[in-house]
Amino acid sequence: MSLCTYKKFGINFKQAKAIAIYPEGSSTTTTPFVRIEYTSSSKIGQTEDVPYDFLINATGPKLNFDATPGLGPDKNSYSVCTYAHADETWKALQVSIERMKKGEKQTLLIGTGHGNCTCQGAAFEYIFNVEHTLREAKIRDKANLVWISNEYELGDFGIGGMHIKRGGYITSSQIFAESFYVERGVSWIKRAHVQNVEKNVVHYETLEGEERDFHFDFAMLLPPFSGVGLKSYNQNGEDITSKLFAPNGFMYVDADYTQKPYEEWKPEDWPTYYQNPTYKNIFAVGIAFAPPHPISKPMKSPKGTPIFPTPPRTGMPSGVMGREVAKSIVDMVNGADKPTRSASMAKMGAACIASAGANLFKGSAASMTIYPIVPDFKKYPIYGRDTDLTTGEIGLAGHWLKYILHYVFMYKAKGNPFWRLIPE
Repeated sequence: MSLCTYKKFGINFKQAKAIAIYPEGSSTTTTPFVRIEYTSSSKIGQTEDVPYDFLINATGPKLNFDATPGLGPDKNSYSVCTYAHADETWKALQVSIERMKKGEKQTLLIGTGHGNCTCQGAAFEYIFNVEHTLREAKIRDKANLVWISNEYELGDFGIGGMHIKRGGYITSSQIFAESFYVERGVSWIKRAHVQNVEKNVVHYETLEGEERDFHFDFAMLLPPFSGVGLKSYNQNGEDITSKLFAPNGFMYVDADYTQKPYEEWKPEDWPTYYQNPTYKNIFAVGIAFAPPHPISKPMKSPKGTPIFPTPPRTGMPSGVMGREVAKSIVDMVNGADKPTRSASMAKMGAACIASAGANLFKGSAASMTIYPIVPDFKKYPIYGRDTDLTTGEIGLAGHWLKYILHYVFMYKAKGNPFWRLIPE
């Protein structure tokens, strides 16, 4: 996004990262502020204290490659989590492609690099775009394409799976996904926690407690997410980070964080306003807020290793949260004594289009809708979700829609005419 866009909306943009929050001010001021550190070339390393009346934490995640020894683009695997990562990964894939063109067999391992990863959808998109690329290059027969995931079943996606209505029948996302993997000749390893990644070999533990190795020529493994590492201090300079942030670095909001058995989890546990319970002028949206519990059922191996996806909070849900929090703040500035807009994931639907081959004539994408994101078995006793609003289709039309939405999203992000009419 260009600086012109920020100027158009009267936004004072600072190329910097937040490093600490002082919600009570300091010994010299009662005004709350955020300490930032500049990352631009002219001021790099310099800090500044930026005062605020309201604060929205929308940092997104830290890519926690260090959670798995050997994981990451500067070690023994690749990533697609940033533009630079994706570019480096594409170049590495080209090396494997050239070898296959010369007749060599290659094993490509793609998926999650830790037992608590989220965003399986990003790896799903990548593996099927790779598969499509290999078919287009007429070397698909030279590739052993393997999916590795912490999902209990394929199609879990960190939302506990879903049930969709197709042709008058109810189909689980497990069957929906497995049939697609089989159709494209992709094998899979599920219920896996990657313990360590060495050069051309991954060591992983299964939910049954077995430790196994898998040898590869190319690996794209997503990292787990954590909070970005923001600290917080009170007016006396004492560390109060644990008051604002959960141990994983995500910010506490108006959720029910009571530890309780899976069977006692409720949709009402999830936040409504994304307001910090201690400091009412602080909010957190998207990946930045701490979820009260997973959506998928938590599971551990006999050795006590957690192996299950953590809940996704990106894309459309993040956009809705951001919009409603912003509107609440407007109302509070105008006199409201509390947030006025809600955006609970237990009362929110979402749409996702996962690319499975980028080509206007031969491509495809999986188009999915889900309602609600967090299942409500009290309201929907059988499947936890409304099957009339939870759908899934794979086809070329999905790719066209994905392609169109890419440009529509960029149009909206730039604040071009009528951008407000475009939904999240």
